[in-house]
Amino acid sequence: MKVAWISGLLACFLFSPVNAGEALASTPATAAVAAASTSAVSADVPYHFGFKRSVGGQLPSINEEGFKEIVDKHGAIFLGDTSRKDLFLTFDNGYENGYTSPILDTLKAKKVPAVFFITGHYVKDQPDLVKRMAAEGHLVGNHSWSHPDMTTITDTRIKEELDRVKQASAQLTGTDRMRYLRPPRGIFSDRVLRVTKELGYTNVFWSVAYKDWDVNDQKGTAYAYQKVVQQLHPGAVILLHSVSKDNAAALGAIIDEARRQGYEFRNLDELGKRPQEQQS
Repeated sequence: MKVAWISGLLACFLFSPVNAGEALASTPATAAVAAASTSAVSADVPYHFGFKRSVGGQLPSINEEGFKEIVDKHGAIFLGDTSRKDLFLTFDNGYENGYTSPILDTLKAKKVPAVFFITGHYVKDQPDLVKRMAAEGHLVGNHSWSHPDMTTITDTRIKEELDRVKQASAQLTGTDRMRYLRPPRGIFSDRVLRVTKELGYTNVFWSVAYKDWDVNDQKGTAYAYQKVVQQLHPGAVILLHSVSKDNAAALGAIIDEARRQGYEFRNLDELGKRPQEQQS
């Protein structure tokens, strides 16, 4: 099962609605068809989430990536209230690599809430850990059943992917409350955000991340610590992958240093109003 991955590069096929419209619009009827076709294609242009990283406590940005308007339109989360020194800790759980239990131990000891985005593979393979996440007060989020690129599947299939995770999780945790979604691989489109919002989900992206998902390229506790701490900023949504042994080892020190700097870890349900404008 693939674990979620991120890319700082925008990877999409650009579509020019003006040129397409001009090419087809020889009559009013064909113009209408062209407009409808253009709208449909534009709605499904795939984007890979990426951002301009925070440096020295400055705010990160998605202003230059080409998708800020779409993210804002559908109320997706990129970061929180940047006037507050709040941090929101999130983990992607595509499969288990032996480190989720120690991560949960650290969160419990430090009294830090988190969100764990789980797949169908994870909920089937690790029912006890899913139960523990919920029992210890963490939010369980949806990461889809089979981890597909949701821009390539139908609206009906999207619903099926999300419903299966939600129902399977509810059987373990006793609650069907699952409000948050992280699109697999960080790939999304206007349509995907619209459909999932209509299904009751808030899409959660991130403003702090590093290449931590490659289990064959772990670089040590100090490296993980530095990569996270150097990106901290007010309102940060932190993405970590639970398969990383470095993350598990560094997590306690990251939490301690963040608190030393005056940050507080919050439950995602406490997320205040997102800023309308993010600094570039």
